[in-house]
This record gives sequence, C-alpha cells and structure tokens, in this order.
Amino acid sequence: MNPTDSITVDAPAASPRSLWRELGDAIRGTGADYTKIPLGRAVFLLAVPMVLELVLESTFAVVDIWFVAKLGASAVATVGLTETFLFLLYAIGIGLAMAVTAVVARRTGEGDREAAALSAAQAIWIAVLASLPFAGVGIVFARELLQLMGADAWTLTHGVGYLQWMLGTNVILMLLFVCNAIFRGAGDAAVAMRVLWVANGVNIVLDPILIFGLGPIPALGVEGAAIATVIGRGTGVAMQLWMLLRGSQHIRVAKAHFALQAEALWHIVRTSLGGIGQMIVAMTAWIFLMRILAAVGSEAVAGATIAIRLMMFTLMPAWGMSNAAATLVGQNLGAGEPGRAETSVWRIGWYNMVFTLAVSVVFFLVPRELMGLFTSEQAVVDIGAEWLRILSYSYFVYGWWMVSVQAFNGAGDTVTPTKINLVFFWLIQIPLAWLLALQLDLQATGVFWAVFVSETSVGLFTLWLFTRGRWKAVKV
Repeated sequence: MNPTDSITVDAPAASPRSLWRELGDAIRGTGADYTKIPLGRAVFLLAVPMVLELVLESTFAVVDIWFVAKLGASAVATVGLTETFLFLLYAIGIGLAMAVTAVVARRTGEGDREAAALSAAQAIWIAVLASLPFAGVGIVFARELLQLMGADAWTLTHGVGYLQWMLGTNVILMLLFVCNAIFRGAGDAAVAMRVLWVANGVNIVLDPILIFGLGPIPALGVEGAAIATVIGRGTGVAMQLWMLLRGSQHIRVAKAHFALQAEALWHIVRTSLGGIGQMIVAMTAWIFLMRILAAVGSEAVAGATIAIRLMMFTLMPAWGMSNAAATLVGQNLGAGEPGRAETSVWRIGWYNMVFTLAVSVVFFLVPRELMGLFTSEQAVVDIGAEWLRILSYSYFVYGWWMVSVQAFNGAGDTVTPTKINLVFFWLIQIPLAWLLALQLDLQATGVFWAVFVSETSVGLFTLWLFTRGRWKAVKV
C-alpha cells in the first residue's frame, strides 16, 4: 500500500448544499453500511460526530481545570495527583473499550447484529465488576494514596474528598467508556457524541455552582468539581443505557442479552487483555512521571497538569478521527475488505498530521499566553509553557501514532501496541526522566525532554510496524 493512495479522491467534490446535508446526516446519525458506501463519505459520517464528541470532552477538561485553578496551585495539584490513579481506571476502561469496539465492529461488518448485541451486554457486566475493587480502595484509603504520591499539606486536608468521589463512583466512568465504545463499534457515532454532549454540558454548568457556591448551595471547593463530574457523567450513563435498550440505528440490546454467558464474556475479556495491558503500561508510566514532578514541587505538578489538559484539548479531534479509523478497520475486516481498511487509515493519518502541525505552531508561538489563561502564578506558567514549547517540536507525530495504534486496536491486535509501550515507556521514558530530572538536576525540564524522546520514537516505530500489514490477519 502506497501512503499517497490515501489522498486519492473517490467521489466528486460535494456542493455546499450536499455538504450541509452530509453534515446533518453525520450529526443525526444514519443507518449507512460503512463497508459499502464511498470511503470518503464513510470517514466523514463517522469522524464528524467522533471529533465533535471529543472536542466537547476536551473542552470540559480545560474548563474544569480553569475553575479549579482559581483555588490555587495546590488545588490543581490535587486534580493532577488524583488523575494519576484515575489513569489506572482509564487503562482498564479504555482497554476494555478497545476490545468492545473491535468485537462489535467485526460482528457488525459480518452482518451478525445479534452477536454484536450479546457482546455489548457482556461488556457492560465486565465494566461493573471491574470497577468494584477500585471503589473500595478509593473510599477507604484516599488519604494514604495522596500521601504516597507526595501530596502537600493543603491537598491532604482539602483533597481527600475529591479523590473519594472520583474513585468511589468509578463505575460511572467505566460504563461511559464501554457504552460509547459499543455505539462506535456498531457505527452509531452520533449517539456517542450526543451522550458526551449531555454529560459534559451538565458538568460544565455545575462546576462553578458547586465549587464556589450559589445561593443556598455552599461552596464545596475542589470537592465540588468532583461532585459535578459524577452528576454529569451519571446523566450520560443513564442516557446510554436507555438508548441501548430502546435501540439505535445499528444496535439494540435486549434484556435477555444481559444473562451472563461465560463464553461470550471470556471472549471479550481475553480480547481486552492486550488493550488493558497497553493502557496500563502507558498510564503507570505517567504515574511515575507525576511522582518525579511531585518531588520537584507543587508548581511543577500544577504546570504539567494544565499543560496536559491543553494537550488533551488539542488532541481530542485527532483522537476522534483515529476512533473513526478503528471502526472502519474493524467493520471492513469483518466484511472481507482489508484493502479498504488500510486505505481508510492512511487517509485519516494525513488529516491528523495536518491538524497537529497547525496546533504545534500555536504551542511554539504562544505557550505562555495559553498557560496564562488558567493561572497567574509565574512559576506554574513557566513550567507549563516550557512543556508546550517542547511538545511543538514533534507534535505531528502524535497524529500518526494515534491512527496507527487505533488501526491495530480496531483489527483486534491489542497485543502489539502493548509490547511497544512496554519498551518505549517503561524501559526508556521512566529511566530517562528519572536520570534527567533528579540525577542531572534538570528537574521538570528533564521530564519533558524524556517525554519528547520516548513518545516521538514510539510514534514513528508504531507507524512503521503498521506498514508491515500483519494486523490484517488477526481473528476476533
């Protein structure tokens, strides 16, 4: 496959009127068969709602940290340290979601909607069961977990409730991941988009009310941000379950599908192990990085936390495009169209590269101004701006990395990215960050350059491995 094939045009340019009609179809959702319609239209119909979905998700992340930053650097550090533990949940939730998307997409591509619905119901059970141990640990040992991460006195006094809320209700987060993965795998990207619009919209409205108080509602501080998140996401999950039972254009889960079926459940667990391992390797690497930054100081943690939120905000559209690639790969492999699956990845990869190059210019030119939107503390601004500037040097690689990883995941090959992450994150990133930051006394700067070296390398290597094509032969 020649990469330049990805930018060939498979249909005449759309008129403005037809473009608006297609945009409306993408937002409303259609019953189109993504393995048969023109590839350009399939990418558009899937990518638009996935991009819009994740743009709002990233908007919430930025708005949330903007409100929390009004409480000071220690409050921001509370969010950052809590997220290091949430990253373990993200690892399980996203890893499971990868498997669910791959299995549901493959069954949908094969035309077996009954098997797709059964897989969806069993995945929901797995999400619920997986969340229980984390909820118990988070509620009982919140203070000890924050102490383990080197939290300061303010966080140990005011941040325990935040951690308890976020970990204690993690089943909501897990279900949000899994149910939206079901919709994406089936091709109902518009449904997943609407769910996150509602969840994050509620969250954004409640954030200032619960953090700072309004009328009879007391100011709850950083704990109020957690409660707002739980209410918003809980609303989204209720919406997801209702729509699954009612039925969307591509999938409907009946109550009978929720009867535990060991074979189907184990198939999803087995398929998800690679994805979970893949994410755990990456997320635990981040925990170690945050621990190193905590040794530098709360300003380093706060600066890194704001910078990573900005990074998430700018990468979410690219993740949306990459999620579209995962659905197209899974469904087209199920339909026996591996060439079409590969072409979709190259096309989306070029789109991602153009977008991330544009973002890198902004990060390079105005990093301090971006940080200044969230905090006036000079030390925090300096640290975060430095990371944004370093990121700009190879940000375009992230676009290719995401789409190539999602191609493996969409095909059901979650093991290969796990092995790659193990080498580049655990064997390169963590030791290099420790050496540069603490041993050579580069402090936060050392961590940022370690991230630059490892993540640029892993992105290029993953793309090269994708070109070898072995993912096409994976059975799900």
